[in-house]
Order: sequence, then structure tokens, then C-alpha cells
Amino acid sequence: MADAALPPTAVPQPGLHAADFTKPDGRAVTLYGLKPVRVTGEMPSPSPDPVDARPVLRWHPLRGEWVMYAAHRLNRTFLPPPEYNPLAPTTDSAHPTELPPGEYDLAVFENRFPSLSLHAPDPGEGPADTRAGVGACEVVVFSQDARGRLADLEEAHMDLLLSVWADRTARLAATGRIQSVLCFENRGVEVGVTLHHPHGQIYAYDHIPPVQARMLAQAQAHHAEHGRPWLADFVAQERAAGERVVLDAGEALSVVPPFARYSFETWIVPARPVGLLAELTGRERAAFARVLKDTLLRLDGLFGVRMPYLLTVHQAPLDGPHPAFPLHIELYPYLRAPGRMKYLAGTEQGAGEFANDKFPETAAAELRAVAPEAGAAL
Repeated sequence: MADAALPPTAVPQPGLHAADFTKPDGRAVTLYGLKPVRVTGEMPSPSPDPVDARPVLRWHPLRGEWVMYAAHRLNRTFLPPPEYNPLAPTTDSAHPTELPPGEYDLAVFENRFPSLSLHAPDPGEGPADTRAGVGACEVVVFSQDARGRLADLEEAHMDLLLSVWADRTARLAATGRIQSVLCFENRGVEVGVTLHHPHGQIYAYDHIPPVQARMLAQAQAHHAEHGRPWLADFVAQERAAGERVVLDAGEALSVVPPFARYSFETWIVPARPVGLLAELTGRERAAFARVLKDTLLRLDGLFGVRMPYLLTVHQAPLDGPHPAFPLHIELYPYLRAPGRMKYLAGTEQGAGEFANDKFPETAAAELRAVAPEAGAAL
């Protein structure tokens, strides 16, 4: 099949090949590759029937945020046996998975059990300003290798992932109903992962979630006071200090921020302030990919185990140009020492005030001492 045309709002990414399909249950899937995509079998779906998704939002008046309700998610796939991997390409038509056999590097499809949907029906009257859970939930399968990790992707493949995240953001923005897009990966059963195949998710909201709204407000206040983006000052200060920078690749760098909430929390930031992945140049995106891979390998090599973590990609809201918003990736590793998990305590869950066992300067020094090759061997 020929490459699908990018939507009008997308920034064409060199080397990005994409092909769009529709599953038997009506969900959309896009296959991406470093070379033209070729499918060698039928487009599958675990079931030909769509899930009756009726997500709902209710307003929390004291926290000032929406809470998602999606009762249909109770029946989603949970730690299936290795012989049934719904994220692997289908090999037996009698037992279809989510993806077809063929030549492609990444895949994105609509989540079968979404917490938000562009087709969410009106729930009618309800408590706490009940309304339809409008948005989108997508699954991003990083590779066809079920045994691999995000860290195992070659740099060109990691670069492709960044382009795919940019493309999905543009496509979702083009619906005219999305104001914020969050790309993320949960890794490890310790943080609740129910499918081991390397994958992430995308949540697209019809509003600006509280974390992004607060980031935007703080960044705008800094820009108004100092006349320049917060990220420009952050990069300059961290380069000058040196002690918290883990890797500086010129156009991008990894830093344990001086205000880290998790013991080995690491940020990947572009050296030039931008708000969206699509705004990175080819050289900047390649450096961003290289630093992300390096960070993931160091985290795995730190204690000699595959580090459980949450990775979040923070991009500017889509409701208008926000030049002050700092594009960056935040990585929250959940091991604070060998065999010791970081659990949220009362002050963190009850008050939103984090307590960290390790100074960022010490954590950065320990990460710099890890050879990425140590993580690659795991």
C-alpha cells in the first residue's frame, strides 16, 4: 500500500513512511516505517465486534480537575500468557492479535478499551457536572520484537518514534476537538503494566490537564518576567553548573533537575526551546533520540535490572501558540536503591509535596558513572 498522506497540520518528517488501515471492528491503525510499509496478511482484530465504550468525565470541585470513568476497562487484557501476545503480529488467523504481519517498524492503533473517545455518547444528567469523556486513547507499539525494550531501538528507530509522536499529535490536533496530547510509557509490572511487549500510549484530552496547565502558567510567568523562555535559562544554568548534567549531546541533553521529586528522575530537553516535537529540526530530533536512548540504558545499568519507570512527553497545549511552554521528556524511575521501590507516601498523595531520599547532584553523578553498555546487556 502506498504511504498515506500526512494531515494538513502535520510537519512532514524526512524518512517517515505511514500507511492507514481500518480494523474489522472499525478502529483505525497506522503502520510506520523507516522504509515503505508492506502488509503481508489481513488486518486483524482480537474481536470483530467493537467494545461499547461510554467514558464519562466528572468534575472534582476541590482539586479543579476532571476524573475519568470507563467501566468497560474492567474487561481489558491482563497479563496474558506469552503464547497470546495481542501486540505481536498475527501468525495464526484463528487467533488474531492487534497487528498484521508485514514490514513496518512501529504501529499505532485506537485503544480497544479507551478511557476517552471522540465518539463518547452524552451520558445525560449526573452528579459533579457529569459529561461525555471526549478525547482519544491510542496504543503505540514500539517494535515487532516482543522481548525488546524501548532502550533497544536503534537510534534511527528511536528518531522514527519521535516523528511518530509528532505525527500523532498533529493528527489529533487536526480533529479540532483536542487541546492537549500526552505520549507516555509505563514500564514494568511494578508500575502496573499488563502487557510486556514494548509499547506506550497516547492520551488526547479535550481540555488542558492540570499538570500541563500549571506548567504553562509557570512558564508564561517566567517569560513575562525575564523576556525569554524558561527552558533557555534552565539549559544555560545546568550547563554552567555541570554537576546535574548526565549527557550533553549539543542539540539535546539529559539532566537530573535540581528539583527532582524521584531519586533518579531524569529530564531530556532540547537545547533550543520549542513547544512541540514537530518543531525540532532533523539534527535536534536525532540528538534528542540519542540522549533518550542513552538515558534509558543508564537507568537499566544503574542497578543491573530493567528499571521500572514512567516516561512522559510534555508538549505545549494545542489550543493556541504557546511559545513559552518547554518541550521535554520526564522519566520517573521507581527504584530508589537496589530492590527498593519508591512508593508515594502520605505527604505526596495527600499534599502533593514530594520527599526525595537523594540529592539530584548525587544521583546525576551515579548515572554518569554508569556505562550505557551495562544497560544494553540486560
